[in-house]
Amino acid sequence: MKTNMEDIDQLIKETLTKEEAKFYDTLEEQNVLGMITGLFVGKNKWIMVLMNVMTLIFFGLFVYCTIKFFDTTATNELLKWGLGSLTFLIGVSMLKIFAWMQMDKNALLREIKRLELQVLSLSGKISE
Repeated sequence: MKTNMEDIDQLIKETLTKEEAKFYDTLEEQNVLGMITGLFVGKNKWIMVLMNVMTLIFFGLFVYCTIKFFDTTATNELLKWGLGSLTFLIGVSMLKIFAWMQMDKNALLREIKRLELQVLSLSGKISE
């Protein structure tokens, strides 16, 4: 199956101009590290930086609340620190889910661009 996909990719590259073929090469599937670094590119990189700073702050507060939870003996204090640590853990989880959704969105956009180039390539062959 892989050779079939490579043949299709080669056929598409042959029908595209040099600039389009170069752009097509940049749309290759990325590994997880490439996807993570891809979050910090573009118009919304400031929000991703902010989200990561907030994640670190929430994680620090989670650790602090957890330490306080194990240091106390009063029931009211246990509830307060336990709910605090749970709240900050949920906050960290929500921010991480947001980042994973952005990575998925970027992967979908990359695939849509690949499809657009394939349609362009096919329309060029049909009009010839």
